[in-house]
Amino acid sequence: MKTFTFSVRTAKEILRDPLTLSFGLGFPLVLIFLLSAIQANIPVSLFEIQNLTPGIIVFGLSFVTLFSATLISKDRTSAFLQRLYTTPMKAHDFILGYILPLVPISIMQSVICFVAAFFLKLPISANILLCLALIIPISLFYISLGLLCGTLLSDKQVGGICGALITNLSAWLSGTWFDLSLVGGAFKKIAYALPFVHAVEMEKAALTADFSGFWEDFLYVAVYTALMLSISVFVFTKKMKNN
Repeated sequence: MKTFTFSVRTAKEILRDPLTLSFGLGFPLVLIFLLSAIQANIPVSLFEIQNLTPGIIVFGLSFVTLFSATLISKDRTSAFLQRLYTTPMKAHDFILGYILPLVPISIMQSVICFVAAFFLKLPISANILLCLALIIPISLFYISLGLLCGTLLSDKQVGGICGALITNLSAWLSGTWFDLSLVGGAFKKIAYALPFVHAVEMEKAALTADFSGFWEDFLYVAVYTALMLSISVFVFTKKMKNN
């Protein structure tokens, strides 16, 4: 009940900022139509709807990092968390209370992108259900990253780090906007050492039912998600004890 009550409160806080929520849900939608229009006039295989949709979905999840980081940083700076530390709530109650409302938002964002893609002639298939299921581990990575940033940074710093740096890293290192092989070298090696491109390729594999490299990509995402979640829980718990 403590976790549920806190998660309801977190959901209400998210809904109190409809502008940010609308931007997070709507901006990927704008991108998918814009890049599809470019594809219609200047055909590029990367922007074909079956390749573009997974990339836009993963990029859109970077805004969930901003949501989670902003929530926890505001709670810290307003001393709301310090007051709650005096209650019987444990660290896992706080962590789950922040995570649980954001997972449905991540899935809803993905559903919106898929619905838009249907209008752009993406074939409707049962593979989309698998894509939506795989959104959960990807979203947990982005949410955990936001929790870590929100625990360590002020609300002003969160805007710069999560609103600019994380979204750009997710964009440039995911292979959504350009083929990473065109750059090659150290840039490509760094990109493939991080989870962003693996998340996109995992979604592409699920969408097209081409599972030749699926498990390697899934393993990368799973390991990074578990690592980021563990780090964020550890740091949050340590900060909680110090207060």
